Amino acid sequence: MPEALPWLDVLARWPGAQWLQSSGTAYLVVNALHILGIGLLVGAILPLDLRLAGFFRRVPLAPLVDFLARAAAVGVVLALSTGVWLFTVKPADYWVNTAFRIKLLLLAVALLNVAWQHRGGALETIAASGHVPTGTRLRALASCVLWLAVLLAGRWIGFL
Repeated sequence: MPEALPWLDVLARWPGAQWLQSSGTAYLVVNALHILGIGLLVGAILPLDLRLAGFFRRVPLAPLVDFLARAAAVGVVLALSTGVWLFTVKPADYWVNTAFRIKLLLLAVALLNVAWQHRGGALETIAASGHVPTGTRLRALASCVLWLAVLLAGRWIGFL
């Protein structure tokens, strides 16, 4: 038994986890909120990243950056908070699931890419100038691939 499993067992006994374990309705609602967060995140980040990557050049960048970056941030917070909560329902099972571990790795890389893309107000500066540097374009394309990979890895969890 891996060393982390006793800690995971404690996590599974957390009252929030026990509530989800005992209530199909509660689990359904938290799961739906998780899906809503994912939808908001992906639905906001893909159009923004595609615009930053050079697609849809006729669409003004400044309003997109402000609105879609904030919408994606709300999606990230909702998806992460509900995802952690859902993890507590069966933490030992998830922890040994290869797809779950791959999802965590991809999620970490995607979030680091977001931090790199947004460092020091870079996107706001780019939006104001209208000029998108090559590095920003490449990080935007990487973001598209990473978030879609996180989504696929999340769906893969249930199949392993």
